[in-house]
Amino acid sequence: MRRPGLLLAATLITAAALTACGKPQGGQATGSEEASSEPATAPAAAPVELTDAQKATLVASLPAPYNTGDIANGKKVFAVCKSCHTVVQGGANMTGPNLWGVFGRASASEAGFTYSDGMKKLGITWDAPQIDKWIENPKAMVDGTKMSFVGVKAPKDRIDVIAYLKTETSAAPQ
Repeated sequence: MRRPGLLLAATLITAAALTACGKPQGGQATGSEEASSEPATAPAAAPVELTDAQKATLVASLPAPYNTGDIANGKKVFAVCKSCHTVVQGGANMTGPNLWGVFGRASASEAGFTYSDGMKKLGITWDAPQIDKWIENPKAMVDGTKMSFVGVKAPKDRIDVIAYLKTETSAAPQ
């Protein structure tokens, strides 16, 4: 015997629980993020999942060798980065800035994030080669960076992370 009302209630409870995941309690800032006196904004719309074809188009748009990246492996390697970075449009800054739209963005320009003086002076535009250099060894690229991550040493893993980031931080290709 089916109980549609029970199913609807369970769905609504699950949705409410998932909506609350990952948000700081009490409106407190996390990591290097500073508390804001601005009113809280409405939560971002649910991200649109790209099709495999759209993801392939985004990866293909990267210069060689990044256009050969393995998205699945990049996702695995990026898992450690998720403790400090979000990748969804409208996502929060955490200990590190939100990475949505990072390709083509000027360094130290994510609104609402407090950057180190070294990062403020970097003066680059993030593209695949710059991201590669950064994730290989952040401390070598920016003296005094607040990023404590030691880097991704394997070149293939960096290529894969860049392919993954391209698919997770970019709008669907037209």
